[in-house]
Amino acid sequence: MITKNKKIKVIFLDRDGVINHDYGYVGKIENFKFIDGVFYACKYFINLGYKIIIITNQSGIGRGYYSENDFSVLTNWMIKEFNKNDIDILKVYHCPHIPSDNCNCRKPNPLMITQVVEEFDIDLNNSWLIGDNISDIDTAINSKIKNYILIDSQKNNQKDYTIVDNLIDTINIIKN
Repeated sequence: MITKNKKIKVIFLDRDGVINHDYGYVGKIENFKFIDGVFYACKYFINLGYKIIIITNQSGIGRGYYSENDFSVLTNWMIKEFNKNDIDILKVYHCPHIPSDNCNCRKPNPLMITQVVEEFDIDLNNSWLIGDNISDIDTAINSKIKNYILIDSQKNNQKDYTIVDNLIDTINIIKN
């Protein structure tokens, strides 16, 4: 009996401000601090049958604050920290450009999501994008991801989408 491959559900996570504290242009391990509850939330998502993919704008590279190699070293370290907590990160996608480069990969443009869909068999209708910036929400909309959540503890953005204080708060929304 031949079984058809099942599309995978993904939780797309922004990095700075969702996974780690955003101190501005975090490019070194010593400046990277995980936000409390990140590992718990990610394990919960995995137990619900989701894969985790990180999509992140990293204009610090384009600005010369840190290099692609610095980003790679930090990313590999971050993935190992997730692995130590029994969390598999399917892949990390990043845009190294500054806004004035007008590239197609910088969020809110959909190229990073397009690359994910080309590489993996993704069920976008049942996937989620979680970010801390309006550009993250716009990325979801531009990529036809129907489910998205903005993390904004100040609740400064009063739009027609779900806003929560942190990643832990997304659990009750996504489990439904």
